[in-house]
Amino acid sequence: MALFKKKAAGKPGEWFYCLEHRKVEEGPECPAKDRMGPYSTRSEAEHAMETAAERNVEWENDPRWHDSSARGGDES
Repeated sequence: MALFKKKAAGKPGEWFYCLEHRKVEEGPECPAKDRMGPYSTRSEAEHAMETAAERNVEWENDPRWHDSSARGGDES
């Protein structure tokens, strides 16, 4: 029996999306490396993957994050 139990970070009322189990959890239940969050509502956690996809598209199209030399362009 372990003297100290490893407690997951987080608290009730915080919602997470588990990438390994593909489910929403309150608390959290799974290790930090396998989850996204915290979210303030269950609904936000349920849509975590869609939110991430939207943000990725925004980032890919944001000229502030891509200089022309990285894409083979010429800064003249």
